[in-house]
Amino acid sequence: MLVLGVDPGSQITGYGLIEKKNDDLTCIHYGQISPPRDMPFYKRIHYIFQAMTEIMSRYGPQEMAIEDLFYSKNIQSSLKLGHARGAVLIASEQCGVRIFEYAPLEIKKSVAGYGRASKEQVRSMIRVILKLKDTPNLDASDALAAAVCHLNWSRFKPF
Repeated sequence: MLVLGVDPGSQITGYGLIEKKNDDLTCIHYGQISPPRDMPFYKRIHYIFQAMTEIMSRYGPQEMAIEDLFYSKNIQSSLKLGHARGAVLIASEQCGVRIFEYAPLEIKKSVAGYGRASKEQVRSMIRVILKLKDTPNLDASDALAAAVCHLNWSRFKPF
């Protein structure tokens, strides 16, 4: 099974593809989508949508794990994050990829064993779990963590 993990953001959206065969996890590809900062917000959201559609079409994941919304004191940041999540969700639906949402605490606990782990701790664990030679950026490692979380939980949840 091939799972796409996504860490949505209006400035940087991280993504990572992990394949599970038997009990082995293999990182297929990871990266980030970074719309130009001088681009109007609505065009950045469209840029994210198009990039996610292209990734899903190219790699053909069966399922997508995405970080669920978390509550923030900055309402404007939360709204922008919600728009980016929406672009990713619509791309997934258009490409026929099943969607699974996980809370940030759930993802961190699944990967690092602690729900309040730092982004750097999550990245370190992702490198170990997936035996990565390179160090992914923090957004890509968060996306890979979402995919690992889903693959861990999918053993126990009847879908």
